[in-house]
Amino acid sequence: MLLISRDQTDINLGSKALDALAKLVDAPEQAAVRTISELGDQLSVNASTLTRLSKKLGFAGFNDFQNVFRQAIADDERYFYSRQAGRLLSAMPAGDENIGVFERLARETAANIDGFMAQLDTATLTEVASQLASARRVRVHGVRQYHAFASFLAYGLGMLRSDVALLDASQLGAAEALAQLEKGDVVVVASCAPYTRSIADVAETAAACGLEVVAITDTRASPLVGPSRHAFFIPHASSFFSNSMGAYIVFCEGLLNLVARKMGKSALSALAHREELIAGMRIEME
Repeated sequence: MLLISRDQTDINLGSKALDALAKLVDAPEQAAVRTISELGDQLSVNASTLTRLSKKLGFAGFNDFQNVFRQAIADDERYFYSRQAGRLLSAMPAGDENIGVFERLARETAANIDGFMAQLDTATLTEVASQLASARRVRVHGVRQYHAFASFLAYGLGMLRSDVALLDASQLGAAEALAQLEKGDVVVVASCAPYTRSIADVAETAAACGLEVVAITDTRASPLVGPSRHAFFIPHASSFFSNSMGAYIVFCEGLLNLVARKMGKSALSALAHREELIAGMRIEME
């Protein structure tokens, strides 16, 4: 790009084409996932200008030129969400596109559920359910998208037993939160590629403190696996522009059911007490 700008190559571009090329290079994630028409509108040039630009650069056409940007971001985790969006845009179903988006996600979620079901181990499930039911304290930690997952798990466990919370609910910092726990307490951590560094750091610190670490992640190569006593692997491949959460929520519901079954009558008592409070405070609409 710099050589072309400095007239140090045999490639001669007009001002519009040169400006378009510069903008494409500056935003490779956009160049990789958008159609030629969309890029033309974004760059205020005709699609034909992009075709001519591609050929002047030595490519057979725009598709070959665009492949350079796709390959550039293929293994770069900075462009994870752009790649996901590109898959969504390039996989629009025929027919009713609106309904088709939902149908595709439903099929993909079903496949992800099949993926984690095939990896479940009865002994591990039994031990984790027992820990979540009987540990003195349980803390759940997830940030960014997995904050929603962590909140859902903490809420569900909190319906069944006491002293369950998000790890840093007070927002005083993870170190302060871990300092309040003792050996035998359980810390559930959740993250998947692209992994959040702070979650891996919390898992390692919790394990070093003698806490029981349970990891909810995607693969055995996850940085959460090493520090954890137990790990569950939930696939998330889909056409959603971010990590698909459907299979994670299904897994969470199944795990909560196991904990409730393990706790037996005490779980029923906890749920009944909660219902009494809800009714007494008139929280729900009749």
